[in-house]
Amino acid sequence: MSKSSSGAAPGAAAGTPVPPTAVIGLGDIGGGVAGTLLEAGVELTVCDVRTEALDRFADGARVTTSSAEAAAHSEVLLVAVVNDAQVRSVIAGPEGILSAGIPGRTVVVLSTVAITTVAELAAEAEPHGVSVVDCGVSGGPTAAATGELVCMVGGTEEGFAQIRPVLDVLGSLVLHMGPVGAGLSAKLARNVVQYGSWLAAYEAQVLAEAAGIRLPLLAQAIRESDKRIGGASTLMFRETAAPLKPEDPADAGLVGPMSAAARLAHKDLEAALALGSSVGVDLPLTALTDELCNRVFGFEDEPGPPDKAGR
Repeated sequence: MSKSSSGAAPGAAAGTPVPPTAVIGLGDIGGGVAGTLLEAGVELTVCDVRTEALDRFADGARVTTSSAEAAAHSEVLLVAVVNDAQVRSVIAGPEGILSAGIPGRTVVVLSTVAITTVAELAAEAEPHGVSVVDCGVSGGPTAAATGELVCMVGGTEEGFAQIRPVLDVLGSLVLHMGPVGAGLSAKLARNVVQYGSWLAAYEAQVLAEAAGIRLPLLAQAIRESDKRIGGASTLMFRETAAPLKPEDPADAGLVGPMSAAARLAHKDLEAALALGSSVGVDLPLTALTDELCNRVFGFEDEPGPPDKAGR
């Protein structure tokens, strides 16, 4: 169930109406988003080339197979199709949104596509009086269906303000990351964390299994400890990823603690590498992490852990 069954947008400023909205592409994300908007009482148009995908919305929304028709009935259009070619077709194709010739629309690209694709489409749409913004979303199909997506938006302040009431229905967190392309850039960076973390989890499982550890117990220990010390974002609290500057008052107090943490990390990683060697398991990610560990804690890439002065 989504956050609200009323027509008002949850989280939006009091009295801010949710504009008529279309969802183009009714896959895992688009279908969940459309269901959330419908349950919230938003005036909704849904669009997909698959008539079977439209059937579930026929009782509560306007259904169409034409992006141009969707644009005729909607002020905000959420595009949740599969790839760059489909995004281009939906927006700028012969039967696309721009072909409707209706200015004042805002197109929100939810699909994870190339940054250049969004930038080119935004430039192409501008003479038509249509704004294109990108919105990287995180949380998967479940969050889409429950109104709990994390929304990372790239676009103008005006474009963001126009779509904010819609995103407040869809998201548990809505962030304006910067100009066009910034939302998807943030999503891609977030994906690096996700997939990199999964690779680390895989390598940890290989090591633990070789050492005779039951993997469900390891997973339970990791989940519980992450509740207390945080996960991959624990050290993402600075305004920059550049090395610490001891002479900078903002960094001075961090040098000692981060240096100590780096030394501890090197010790732990070297112990893990030794365990891997003893059980015959190659740990390339662990070795790379040990090699680059100083960067993680804000120091230059010199061999071995930094000293107490942070050098």
